[in-house]
Amino acid sequence: MWEIIEANKRKSFFLLIGMGFCLITLGYALGEAFFPPEGGILGIALASSIWFIMSLVSFFSGDQILLSVSRAKEVTREIHPQLFNIVEEMKIAAHLPAMPRIFIMDEEAPNAFATGRKPERSAVAVTTGLLSRLNRDELQGVIAHEMSHILNRDILFMTLAGIMLGSIVLISDTFLRVRIRSSGSSPRYRARSSGSGQAQAIMFLVALLLLILAPIAARLLYFALSRRREYLADASGARLTRYPEGLASALQKIADSVVELPTANRVTAPMYIVNPFGARSMGFSGFLSTHPPVRERIQILRSMAGGASYASYQNAFASVMGRHVPIIPPSGLKDAGEISVRKPSVEEAKKQDAKSKARGLGDLTRVLNQFAFLTCVCGLRIKVPPDFKQPKIVCPKCLTSLQNPFQGRVQGGENLPQEYVRQSHNWESFSCRCGKLIQLSPAFSGSNVECTNCGQKILIENALAVPS
Repeated sequence: MWEIIEANKRKSFFLLIGMGFCLITLGYALGEAFFPPEGGILGIALASSIWFIMSLVSFFSGDQILLSVSRAKEVTREIHPQLFNIVEEMKIAAHLPAMPRIFIMDEEAPNAFATGRKPERSAVAVTTGLLSRLNRDELQGVIAHEMSHILNRDILFMTLAGIMLGSIVLISDTFLRVRIRSSGSSPRYRARSSGSGQAQAIMFLVALLLLILAPIAARLLYFALSRRREYLADASGARLTRYPEGLASALQKIADSVVELPTANRVTAPMYIVNPFGARSMGFSGFLSTHPPVRERIQILRSMAGGASYASYQNAFASVMGRHVPIIPPSGLKDAGEISVRKPSVEEAKKQDAKSKARGLGDLTRVLNQFAFLTCVCGLRIKVPPDFKQPKIVCPKCLTSLQNPFQGRVQGGENLPQEYVRQSHNWESFSCRCGKLIQLSPAFSGSNVECTNCGQKILIENALAVPS
């Protein structure tokens, strides 16, 4: 749907201009209030410089900043094969030119977001809480929703908005805190506030007002431009998976969670598939909400009358909302033929008990925190923290001495292929010759892995096949 892509490019342009105007107005007012009589020009120059620098930063490095703020860690296929398979499936279904990088956030709250400036340089991040709560169809629905943001070029808009909004909030908060601490009673200001300094006093009050209103105005601009994107991503996600119930069920589980996401803030919140502030925000709707009401989104998806096309979503939207709002552009409604809804995955029959899920989540959390997993010949699993410095690890059960995988390079045989013999169905860790720690998940069943540090392929001998 080329209209969506073009519209999002226009939104990104207007967002930059609008946020730049907020910054420059704020800079002028602060300059006039604190550095008269030529402070306004100085404020405009400073704000323009900040706007230009932050535009460049948000365009070229905004995704890395947002991922870093969210404490997301990039993972390989060996760590979570199922997640990689689903992302790969949706990448093919969406005809994306490149595979997004995959990140996991070590957070109990279930949520996800996508970022990046273009499809060729994009990333998808999910929480460990999401992976532990959702089945394959639900996880596929969430990934399809995030892939739709990438496909529709929402990610450029969201990345630019997040960094620019953060700049305005940071400047406003900094000046307000400085002013509050100084209590507005500096001798310099009092001298200029008498007699002919009356205009200066008024300008100072205007500056304080702008310090409060500028972040609000920037946020309103962000919400006004991005309100429709979640509905569009839901529609595209349902079409990519051909199973609207998967996304609807995932949204229900995420919305039902009472756990808040501590790494989220008021700048990054709109990027997530569901408002990350938990129960505090579930009843908050309207123009100021970062997301459309979750209940409405779920109801629309479950009202698609057996079809998964854009037209089916538009009809369901009109039925649930009681009004015909053109959510889907004309090219989407001209989609050739109806897209039938597929059956649930066969894998849905496989259920994991709560204890196994908790154990799996705990192990994944340790992997993200760079723990190593060793399996002794006696069968005992040993979890080694990354700060363990001893060259050998003694098994507490059979007293066998094991090599510490964190201790440097593997010596010898540099010109020969490296091999690793897998010992169990559990997490296992070993070192590449370059010293990089390689993690194999219980679901990994491949015959080789590629070191992300040196690029060497490592053969996995007797790899135990586990259904993904």
